[in-house]
Order: sequence, then structure tokens, then C-alpha cells
Amino acid sequence: MTDMTQRNRTDNPEGEKGAEVQPRRPSVTKRGGGDPASRGRTTIADGVVEKIAGLAARDVLGVHAMGSGLSRTFGAVRDRVPGGAKSVTRGVKAEVGEVQTALDLEIVVDYGVSITDVAGAVRENVISAVERMTGLEVVEVNIAVSDVKLPEEEEEEEETRLQ
Repeated sequence: MTDMTQRNRTDNPEGEKGAEVQPRRPSVTKRGGGDPASRGRTTIADGVVEKIAGLAARDVLGVHAMGSGLSRTFGAVRDRVPGGAKSVTRGVKAEVGEVQTALDLEIVVDYGVSITDVAGAVRENVISAVERMTGLEVVEVNIAVSDVKLPEEEEEEEETRLQ
């Protein structure tokens, strides 16, 4: 082979060698890999789920109060203490795992409402709120109706008198 033939076989039309035409790029490695939202771990405390569930349950028409008679009595006393905040978790117990949660609620319903309808609406509202806000799967919502609020019963909060 002549020198010219050898040159035509290894060179491109511009006269540069084929291996030198394309500059070498440093390999780009993504750091961390994957979606930034999936880097790390998120944990949700039981109390957070209890607050969400308590507020969602109270939004249902026919739910008069949350908790048993004893817990409502202690709650009423605690609410009267200066600086004491109203507990939205009263009557709610949550067990939170990594991807699932289970809830137990204790409610007082208004007299005259269908308890099964109220319980169904509470269950639906609680599941919707907890799953939407936390991303946890709600596997069960157990509801215990501990009392019925009669129209002639006095409210616990009305017992305070001005002096």
C-alpha cells in the first residue's frame, strides 16, 4: 500500500484522523441517582395521624364529640386551665407503620341521627384525609360509639359562670 492509500483509509474528508475527530467527553455521573423526592426517609408520628383523623371525624354532621365520658371530663378541665389547648386527638388512637396505619375512634353522636350512616361518613372522611395528607394506606378505622347526646342534656362547656 502506498502512503497515500493508507492515509485515505484512516483519515476523514477533512484530513483528520477518525479517532481524533470526536473529542472525548468526561463521563457524567448523576449524584444520588433517582428522583430527589425519593432520596431519604419520611416518618410520620402517631400524633400527626391522630390529629388529622380527629379533625376529619369532627367535620362529619352528627358527631357531637370525641372520646369517652371520662376523657371528655378530663378534657373539659384541661381546657379551662390557662394555657391549656383543646385536644383534637381526644378519642383517637393511631398505630402507624412504614406504609400503613390503623385507627380507633371513640365518638359521641347526636340523638336522632343514624349511627351507621354517621360511622360510615366518619370512616370515609378519616380515610380520605389521612391517605391524602400522609400517603399512608389506612387499613382499618374502628369506631366505637360511646354515647348519644340528647337534646335536653347540658353542655359541659356551659357550666362556667361569670362572677
